[in-house]
Amino acid sequence: MENINIEAVLFSIASVMAVLMGIAVIFIRKRASKEPLTMKKVVIPPIAMSTGALMYVFPYFRLTSFEIFEAVAVGLVFSSVLILTTKYEKRDNELYVKQSKWFPVILVALLVIRLVYKSILSISISPGEIGGMFFLLAFVMIAMWRASMFYHLNVFKKQQANES
Repeated sequence: MENINIEAVLFSIASVMAVLMGIAVIFIRKRASKEPLTMKKVVIPPIAMSTGALMYVFPYFRLTSFEIFEAVAVGLVFSSVLILTTKYEKRDNELYVKQSKWFPVILVALLVIRLVYKSILSISISPGEIGGMFFLLAFVMIAMWRASMFYHLNVFKKQQANES
């Protein structure tokens, strides 16, 4: 029997799962754009995702200061792309995220960049550290994007209150 490189197998499985999750996000966002924004819908995803930080309890997933800086910096760049391309529209006294034709393209591009970045890092960093870095990157990206949504929803609610 041939010698199987377990790290290569895990990397491949994680990459396929990332692609499948990216495709799922495209469909979920498409459906979500038909419903108005609510504080609950904006706040719950990052809170639910934050439980994944429990991985850092295990030394296998812990990061160096530089890895933390790198993951946060890339997460901020990726979130900036999402924040700048997210548009809102007012309908029926509610605020909606406007469905963008570019969202799937942007999401796929971010996913491809992430996979390339991950394959480069896998040469010198353990799979656990890569997992920790990419969780942190994704969390920062989602948290900042949702914070922007939260801000826009608050501004909208204040405008509504002033109009009443």
